[in-house]
Amino acid sequence: MHDIALIPWLDPAGIIAWAGPWALAVVCFIVFAETGLLIGFLLPGDTLLVISGLLSHPQEGAPNGIFGISVWWVALLIGLSAFVGGEVGYLIGHKGGPAVFEKKESGVFSVKNVERTNAFFERFGGLTIILARFVPIVRTFAPVAAGVGHMHKGKYTLYNFIGAVLWGFGLTMFGYAIGFIPWVAHFVEEYIDVILLVAVGGTAIVTLWHYLSERRKAKKAAAAGEDVVTDHTEAEALVLDPEVFERGPEHHEGDAPKS
Repeated sequence: MHDIALIPWLDPAGIIAWAGPWALAVVCFIVFAETGLLIGFLLPGDTLLVISGLLSHPQEGAPNGIFGISVWWVALLIGLSAFVGGEVGYLIGHKGGPAVFEKKESGVFSVKNVERTNAFFERFGGLTIILARFVPIVRTFAPVAAGVGHMHKGKYTLYNFIGAVLWGFGLTMFGYAIGFIPWVAHFVEEYIDVILLVAVGGTAIVTLWHYLSERRKAKKAAAAGEDVVTDHTEAEALVLDPEVFERGPEHHEGDAPKS
């Protein structure tokens, strides 16, 4: 194992002893927040899932990996968190209605994110719920937009389940599979503490940078005299027509939404 003298507290055995099941609980909460809470778009879920699978390989002092349980349980719990998050996001939109969009531009909310999500629905219809799992920002707003637009609940839940399995369970197992590549396995064994530092520190840095960047844009727009508050009328205009959710990709005309 690679020794990092300046940060001895990153020793995997020490982390497991200190965090125990809470390490996995934190990962599951982040996955839940990505689709269950409107602030989730700040969190880099894709990378976290792959790393979680990678670190589920047996390590020195951790025969069942960092989380202390089989990778199958890790992937299952992460997939479940993704599914529950999607259901909560839909519920927030369904119960809150257009009012959930009546907000001031900030580091957390941007009407452009809602419009980008709507563009995906216009192109892919209800399949957006599945595809959005692999698109940052869109995966956060898609469940809420579907709820506000009153997408058929049964259809939404089915698509949400498929998306959660492919994204949450799938990417975690993909990360685990990567660990069977000899040079990757060796790298993880030797530099697991470095990987943990990058995973934890990188997540915090990216989240903070994204928040400050969005907040700076909102303040700049306000200073320029732009309308930075979504009122009731504007919020109503963001609500998708129910028939949009029934469309398939073949109904789209025009260019794909830009990232």
